[in-house]
Amino acid sequence: MSPAVAAGAGLYLHIPFCSAVCPYCDFAVLPTAAASSRRYVRALIGELAMLAEEELAFDTIYFGGGTPSALAAADLEAVLKAARGRLASAEDAWLAMEVNPEDVSPAALDGWRELGVSMLSLGVQSFQEEELRFLGRRHSPAEGERAVREALEAGFDVVSADLIFGLPGQEPGRLLDSIRKLVELDPQHISCYQLTVHEGTPFHRRRLQGRLLELGESRQGELYELVHTELSSAGYSAYEVSNFAKTKAGRSRHNQKYWDHTPYLGAGLAAHSFSGRRRWWNEPGFEEYCGRVEGGERPLAGSEELSDAELALEAVMLGLRRSAGLDLERLRTVYGVNLLERNAALIERYVEDGVAVADGRLRLTSRGFAVADAVARSLDLGLD
Repeated sequence: MSPAVAAGAGLYLHIPFCSAVCPYCDFAVLPTAAASSRRYVRALIGELAMLAEEELAFDTIYFGGGTPSALAAADLEAVLKAARGRLASAEDAWLAMEVNPEDVSPAALDGWRELGVSMLSLGVQSFQEEELRFLGRRHSPAEGERAVREALEAGFDVVSADLIFGLPGQEPGRLLDSIRKLVELDPQHISCYQLTVHEGTPFHRRRLQGRLLELGESRQGELYELVHTELSSAGYSAYEVSNFAKTKAGRSRHNQKYWDHTPYLGAGLAAHSFSGRRRWWNEPGFEEYCGRVEGGERPLAGSEELSDAELALEAVMLGLRRSAGLDLERLRTVYGVNLLERNAALIERYVEDGVAVADGRLRLTSRGFAVADAVARSLDLGLD
């Protein structure tokens, strides 16, 4: 294996299959079918053989989707073997995998453990029956609880569970019930995402038809504060806007690479990659993706070379979403942006309002996290 240009990159492996597509989902997904899944696995393995030319070494691997647990463990093992055989990989590369609660069984858990999965991420989303039905989920509250409990008993290093908040008409009490149920189960990691209506999804069409009314910003902010207050009191620290862990060891090693501009490779349908300045992405269509790989061609749909200004803006936006915040000196030396000098009065106001802390780093408080993107957009980088 040739020397890597950058060590410690991440590898994302996209598994697009789902038994049904949730109405809020805007990812590259498609219904599971045995014939198409076999073809896709062959194409994914074929693409991995082509990625060695990127000369990146990785120490984290992430099976995302879609629903990776829709594939048999043998198929996942074949993909993993190809990745480790074709690409520069650390022997102890940290492996994470997304699964749906209804796919969890003792046999499945054993298979995922044998694969070497370190972090199992469960798409629980809610413990309220009505909310699960609204979100198009196929498990019940009891099945979600059972899945988390059995995953914890199986002994994975980290078990994570997702919740979605901000559903139309959602009352704080219902969200609080779901949070407390999850806290009672005691996973090492929790992700809480605000419901976003993406263009082209069934929810978006319902909104256009007036059949879906989103919560107002003030109520969304209240629910966001509730999430942070409740999880913080239960011992979960917010290390990113939507991600909480009890310890540093419980954090997602892979996802942190996206937030600090560490290079990563993406393989599979619509997968994105980043090498430090260049970003590229794959074909989003199943036939286009598989056909190009089968023809011996990388399935690229597009690419871009990021300018210094674009990289600096991304660094600010991503940095403010993390509890570690922005290293102001690094921002100045790497990107030529003196944020404090250009935004002294604005940053002082954010500090006085309890939105931010500035002490060599610019960090947002839990109150500031709720408006992180707006804060980032308000800052003058001087790179136009």
